[in-house]
Amino acid sequence: MKYVEKVLEDLKKRNPNEPEFHQAATEILTTLSPIVEKHPEYEAAGLLERFVEPERIIMFRVPWVDDSGKVNINKGYRVQFNSAIGPYKGGLRFHPSVNLSIIKFLGLEQILKNSLTGLPIGGGKGGSDFDPKGKSDREVMAFCQSFMTELYRHIGADTDVPAGDIGVGAREIGFLFGQYKRICAEHVGVLTGRGLAYGGSLVRKEATGYGLVYIVEEALKARGESLNNKKVIISGSGNVAIYACEKAQSLGAKVVAMYDSDGYVYDANGINLAVIKEIKEIRRGRIKEYTQKVKSAIYTEGCKGIWTIPCDIALPCATQNEIDADSASALVKNGVKYVAEGANMPSTLEAIEVFQNNKVVFLPAKAANAGGVATSALEMAQSSGRMFWSFEEVDEKLKNIMINIYHNIDDAAKEYGYEGNYVMGANIAGFLKVAAAMMAHGVV
Repeated sequence: MKYVEKVLEDLKKRNPNEPEFHQAATEILTTLSPIVEKHPEYEAAGLLERFVEPERIIMFRVPWVDDSGKVNINKGYRVQFNSAIGPYKGGLRFHPSVNLSIIKFLGLEQILKNSLTGLPIGGGKGGSDFDPKGKSDREVMAFCQSFMTELYRHIGADTDVPAGDIGVGAREIGFLFGQYKRICAEHVGVLTGRGLAYGGSLVRKEATGYGLVYIVEEALKARGESLNNKKVIISGSGNVAIYACEKAQSLGAKVVAMYDSDGYVYDANGINLAVIKEIKEIRRGRIKEYTQKVKSAIYTEGCKGIWTIPCDIALPCATQNEIDADSASALVKNGVKYVAEGANMPSTLEAIEVFQNNKVVFLPAKAANAGGVATSALEMAQSSGRMFWSFEEVDEKLKNIMINIYHNIDDAAKEYGYEGNYVMGANIAGFLKVAAAMMAHGVV
């Protein structure tokens, strides 16, 4: 049995009932065979076995009291996956779907994503099955303070630096940081995505969405094209989707559809982003309200139909496995030429196969949505140096990082005989750096 196949089989046996983790590991490991064949010393060192096994998993209960006085209990997680190239770095996700499998898949992906940025940060991820939706500010604060009362002992500015993710925005980061500072009596860069008033960085809110568009722009440029007049659909309506829309529109693209968990809006004239921001960022409302302000728009219940809208570029920015093989086939049938993942693992393995078989330029999440963690690392640098960079400075650094990621994954794919396959390119380029560090450290 080949080394990669053996590691994958053992992983599934050792980690039963973790489908998301199995999916991510399968996608990554099956692309690493060319490297393993070229470096037999990796097998002798048990490198892949160590790569797919987290260095540390922390699980804990989170008790908190709601506004009615009821005691609630949630589960908390932090998976510190790999610190070979730097301190653990990765977001916290607060959503009812959170479980250990999801946190492990996100942490595994994060290792390679962080490596691709070229910055010295390792991979980690965390979160809770707590749902901030519909909770009062006081309830969210109570939960965040309880969550951090356990988490604080496992993180640090040079150990593990969490950030936000789904369900963890500026409000939650503020409450988490306040509790850390209260307990530890120190003001350090232990969380990123902080407010500008207490150590945050400009562009952090926009970073993942902007970075997503920058890498698409570079892929287009390499093919003699531009975003000008390209028709785009974007799933989601959170930070990633909103700022991907903003940057795409600023570069001449026409974004015609967006969605939230209830359904999607289609606006043939192009999405009015000011209306989306007012609904989502100011009032935290539902996207169907868009049609009350823009009469020409059409709202459709349910999300899957968004992928049947003809487009040149699709940017899935919501959640994992939102595009299956049927949705991918519908996109291909309706003319999609570029798909770039703003969310983490939003395409199933079968969907990716459909895109690749039909010569769609497919940019996987670990490369395409790395702008967020890259800017988090820039925030860490500013915190360490007690500096504050302008919007333009951070945005320029972000753009250069995304351009470099595109060329690194493109070069890696070509070098190993898989030109145009950016899943292969991203996994190989990200893994080589981590593998070199792990080998240098010995068996640890």
